[in-house]
Amino acid sequence: MFVLGIDPGLSRCGYGCVSRTAAGYRAVAAGVLTTPPTEAIPARLARLRQDLGQLIDELRPEVMVIERIFFRSNARTAMAVGQASGVALLTAFERGCQVAEYTAAEVKLAVTGYGSASKEQVQAMVARLAKLDEIPRPPDAADALALAICHLGAAPWAQSRAVIA
Repeated sequence: MFVLGIDPGLSRCGYGCVSRTAAGYRAVAAGVLTTPPTEAIPARLARLRQDLGQLIDELRPEVMVIERIFFRSNARTAMAVGQASGVALLTAFERGCQVAEYTAAEVKLAVTGYGSASKEQVQAMVARLAKLDEIPRPPDAADALALAICHLGAAPWAQSRAVIA
């Protein structure tokens, strides 16, 4: 299975593509898509949609996994992340890509065994699980790889997680 993880954000949208092989997980691609904060929000959302579409077209994942947003404070951040998440969901749907969503706590639990793990613990486990020589950076890319690994680990149960078929 070939999975593209997306850590949504308007300024920084992390992505990480992971495949599962007989030897374990293999990170295929990881990075961050950015939009200029000087541009108007509609233009930034359009740019993000274009970049995500190109990424899906290039990598051809079977599933896109997006972090399910949960905010207790900072409504401004929540709005920007929610907008980026909506763009990612729409882009996946338009490209015919199946979608699954997990909360940060679900991802941390799946990757580290502890739902309140620190960013550093998640990064270290992603490096170990994907057999990387170093911790993936920036953290947005590591989070996206963790999302993909979470889904691959949950694949036998993933059918109930699919939001869009």
